[in-house]
Amino acid sequence: MTSIGTGYDLSSSTYSPDGRIFQVEYANKAVENSGTAIGLRVKDGVVLAVEKLVHSKLLVPESNRRIQTVDKHIGLATAGLLADGRHLANRARDEAENYRDTYRSPSPVKALADRLGLYVQAYTLYSSVRPFGISSILGGIDKEGPQLFVVEPSGVFFGYHGAAVGKGRQLAKTELEKLQLSDLTTREAVYEAARIIHLVHDDAKDKDFELEVSWIGPETNGLHLPIPKDLWQEADKRAREALDEEMVD
Repeated sequence: MTSIGTGYDLSSSTYSPDGRIFQVEYANKAVENSGTAIGLRVKDGVVLAVEKLVHSKLLVPESNRRIQTVDKHIGLATAGLLADGRHLANRARDEAENYRDTYRSPSPVKALADRLGLYVQAYTLYSSVRPFGISSILGGIDKEGPQLFVVEPSGVFFGYHGAAVGKGRQLAKTELEKLQLSDLTTREAVYEAARIIHLVHDDAKDKDFELEVSWIGPETNGLHLPIPKDLWQEADKRAREALDEEMVD
């Protein structure tokens, strides 16, 4: 039985006869139209990287960041609608602050992913709201060690060693599966993340992009911070060289 075009996609509170919620599926499409975001959970920390598409040469470089700090030890990378990502980052900050006030300790990454998932899922229940057109990668270090989670538009969240969302997610996942993530350091993971983002970028279809990378690890004392400028330049240079070598081969 087909349900496309029969009115079951007008509301996120209506199931189709074959059990689908089309508005949530359309939200996933919005994510797939966005630049790629990846997260790597390695032996001593977490690295987040984003392919931030530049739609105009008039934009100020390094503005409209898609990687946000939601707590001292947790970062959030998004793929999808930028405004939705900002709203979700603000909600994550509120949840992290609420956890600190209640339990007098930093929020575990899983607890924050759980709260964020519940919030996102609430927007799939009512006809008066629309689902978030965003997939979020939450990464951080807590008492359990490095943690990485993905929250999808449906509200479901999963823990990963390596995760990718957005337009180039399939190729990025293939590259992540080739890596021995448990043996990498955060510095080595930065180079791999930059290489993967450059690899999945489609020069023929997409415009220029900015590589945005952050990390949490020993070199940041467990804080979520953007990588230093010199490391960014080195990672970007290595990624371009690796891409040129693959094209020659």
